[in-house]
Amino acid sequence: MTDPLKQILNAKVYDVAIESPLDYAAKLSESLKNDIWLKREDLQPVFSFKLRGAYNKMAHLTAAQLKKGVIAASAGNHAQGVALAAQKLSCHATIVMPTSTPQIKVEAVESRGAKVVLKGDTFNDAKDYAEDLKKKKGLTFIHPYDDDYVIAGQGTIGLEILRQLSKKPDYIFVCVGGGGLLAGVASLIKSLDPKVKVIGVEPVDSDAMTQSLKKNKRVILNQVGRFADGVAVAQVGERNFKLCKKYVDDMITVTTDEICAAIKDVFEETRSILEPSGALSAAGLIKYVHKKKLQNKNLVAINSGANINFHRLRHVSERAELGEGHEAIFAVTIPEEPGSFRKLVQALGQRQITEFNYRRFDPKAAQVFLGVQTSSKNEIKGLEKKIKDKGFKVFNLSDNEMAKLHLRHLVGGKTTDASQEKFFRFEFPERPGALMDFLKHLHKSWDISLFHYRNHGTDYGRVFAGFLVPKAEQGDLSKVLKDLGYVFEDESSNPAVHLFLS
Repeated sequence: MTDPLKQILNAKVYDVAIESPLDYAAKLSESLKNDIWLKREDLQPVFSFKLRGAYNKMAHLTAAQLKKGVIAASAGNHAQGVALAAQKLSCHATIVMPTSTPQIKVEAVESRGAKVVLKGDTFNDAKDYAEDLKKKKGLTFIHPYDDDYVIAGQGTIGLEILRQLSKKPDYIFVCVGGGGLLAGVASLIKSLDPKVKVIGVEPVDSDAMTQSLKKNKRVILNQVGRFADGVAVAQVGERNFKLCKKYVDDMITVTTDEICAAIKDVFEETRSILEPSGALSAAGLIKYVHKKKLQNKNLVAINSGANINFHRLRHVSERAELGEGHEAIFAVTIPEEPGSFRKLVQALGQRQITEFNYRRFDPKAAQVFLGVQTSSKNEIKGLEKKIKDKGFKVFNLSDNEMAKLHLRHLVGGKTTDASQEKFFRFEFPERPGALMDFLKHLHKSWDISLFHYRNHGTDYGRVFAGFLVPKAEQGDLSKVLKDLGYVFEDESSNPAVHLFLS
């Protein structure tokens, strides 16, 4: 491996990148009792840090390589970085993207003069096809993270942070997907000032670097969460892992709700809207401050990108309140008798009810899906106890993903044959024919008893479905769903299902 510090100091990025501002976050600083700074990579020409690494790699190609052209596989920010770099260097670029890529991203890449090829349902499908084209046409593949020049380009962000801050940072928080940004920033910071702590941040359901560092080897995740799609990587880069093992101080993982809360926090500071992966660092910073009880420290979070689909904002807003602890959701069993609802409201005190879903089913008891406004996560357990003390059976659903994604939009009825019903949560690719492919795989005698779909403005849709399948054939159903290839989760034993749907 080459000397990363030397490569970063000699990186070529400013033909396309700006030295992004380092903004003081006054509201966050006051609430967290630390000095918080936001490194604004969301203000780059392609609204992401990715153009740094892409351009540095391509600026070091030979004239012959540039003449033949480059190829990359990406559904997002790396694609735009490569396209802009190619435009600047008068080089032809081909970008292979999954067929489910939103049109807004395709158009953004094409507007830079790159050729877009749509292939496959997933990033891996697109990457495999890009590798084939590379061999057939003699193109140079521009890797999104596992490349010395790419790592060095991203590392220039660390150099800017040290130059821009008047006093030394105590902690720098960096989002992690394949590890290029973390490897580059950590290499630079630790080489110039080893006392600064560098913390990597990942989603809880895409924590390949966290697991790899714990096990001292690169792991491959069986599946990755795709809410923060910019960091949805099953295995970190080989070069990246070696550098992170040497230089990174700690890792922290955050939930979807915590990411949404961070998007809201950054919006209130800057009036800019980050994409989920772009807000990872801020989410990790906030959680780390609470976890380690940090005070009076100088903390930096890298806002890595702002390429968010407008239609995703509904989902972000919905989940931000839960992420901040400003809303709790419960399943409450109340007697079907006059005065029960009044008694429940009395238990809530002056708190505002945000949601109340109920449908009569049992003449003796009612299941209520209840949303309540709260001031913090610490308040939720106390509120749960108050409801119990009033004699109600209560179940906290605030951390139940299926309940938050689907159940709150579904409450209203139960099947008459619960013994044969199985429930699953899916991620469907947003492309024509996805539902038909799904239905074709099902046995003709299996009835769909429930189907709920939500579009979140991304390249996959959220589906919750119930199936009436004889017990003897339920093993066959599981096999069929695995063979289909869609990401899915069996929710049949989820307590929320039994309370409201079965």
